[in-house]
Amino acid sequence: MVRALGPDMRTRFSHGTCRYLRALPLLVGLAACDAVAAERLPALGADLDATTVSGVSAGGYMAVQFHVAYSATVLGAGALAAGPYYCARGNVYAAYHNCMNPGAWTPLPAVAELVDAVDTLAAGGLVDPPRHLASDRVWLFWGTHDRTVDRPVVEALRRFYLRFVAAANVVLVEEVPAGHGMVTLDAGGACAATASPYIVDCDFDAAGRMLAHLFGPLAPPAAGPAGRLLEFDQSEFAHGDAFAISMADTGFAYVPERCAAERCRVHVAFHGCRQNAQMIGERFVREGGYNRWADANRIVVLYPQTIARSGWGRRGWRWSFVVNPRGCWDWWGYTGSQYHTRDGLQMRAVRAMLERLAAPR
Repeated sequence: MVRALGPDMRTRFSHGTCRYLRALPLLVGLAACDAVAAERLPALGADLDATTVSGVSAGGYMAVQFHVAYSATVLGAGALAAGPYYCARGNVYAAYHNCMNPGAWTPLPAVAELVDAVDTLAAGGLVDPPRHLASDRVWLFWGTHDRTVDRPVVEALRRFYLRFVAAANVVLVEEVPAGHGMVTLDAGGACAATASPYIVDCDFDAAGRMLAHLFGPLAPPAAGPAGRLLEFDQSEFAHGDAFAISMADTGFAYVPERCAAERCRVHVAFHGCRQNAQMIGERFVREGGYNRWADANRIVVLYPQTIARSGWGRRGWRWSFVVNPRGCWDWWGYTGSQYHTRDGLQMRAVRAMLERLAAPR
C-alpha cells in the first residue's frame, strides 16, 4: 500500500547508507543496497488514456518524441527549450548544432520534411496516426536568457505542432528572463543562470502553468508535497539491462496519497542533460514544481532516469557500447535507428512503466 509520506526509510537508506556501502569492497553491502534501493513500480489502475508528458531541453525533445509516437494515449506535451520531432534525424552533430544553435551552415530541418517523416512513420505503423494529435494541448517555453537553445528552435517546434494541433491549443511562453533549465516559482539558482542543477528561480511556476494547460483547470496546489516519492526498479522495463540503453537502474515516481485508492492520471517528466539523479541527486524530482500540483489534482508523476555513458561498458556479463556522456535522453539515435518511434528502446521502457501504473491494483 502506498503511504502518504515524504521520503520513507527505504529512500533515506538508499541515498545515505547505500552511498557508504557502495564505497566498500563488500559484496554483501552491494547486495543489501540493491535490495533496499529498488522496489517494484506499483500497479495503481491509473488512467493510461489521460497521460501527458513534459521535459527540459533533451527531456523536452524526448517528451515531443514520446507524444508523437504514442499520440493515441498521450493527450498533451510540454517542452522547455526544445525543438521539433526528429530534428536530429539520427545525427549527433545535427543534434548539437542544427537543433540547438542553427546557423547558415547548420540550418534547422524544414518543418515540412519533419511532418512528412511523421506521416511516413505512421503509414509504416512505427508511430500512432497523427490524427490523434488534433485535439491535444501543447505548452512550450523559451527563456530570453537561454543561450544553449536558440529561439528559432522552439519557434520551429511551435510550427511543427501547428501542422497537427488546433492553433488555440498551442501556447508558447517566451517573455520570461530565464536561462537554460527548469523554470520554477521559488527553487533553484538565479533566473538568468545556466548552471547545474539547471533549475532556475524565476518567480514563474512553469510546471503549474503547463499542467493547467494540458489538463484543464486545476485545484490550487498543496502547500507542500504530502504524497510519497518512491524509488523503483527501472531495469525490469528494459529487459533487465537499463545500463545498456543509458538508463539508470532506478527511477522515481511521485504518488499522491489519494492515488493509493483512487484512479489518477499520469504525467511523465523527463529531466534534461546533466540533470539526472546520478548528477544532481533528487533536485529535479523534488524541486521541479510538479509534486504540489500532483497532490491536489490526483496526478501521479513519473520521473524516469538516464545515466551518463562514454563508450564500452559491462553490466554483469553483458557488454554494450553507448556514447552519452551528459546523460541525455536519446533524441538523436545513440540506442539505435528506431529511437524516435514506438520501437525505440528508451521509448518502450517508459511506455512499459506507464502500462504498469495503469495495471489493476
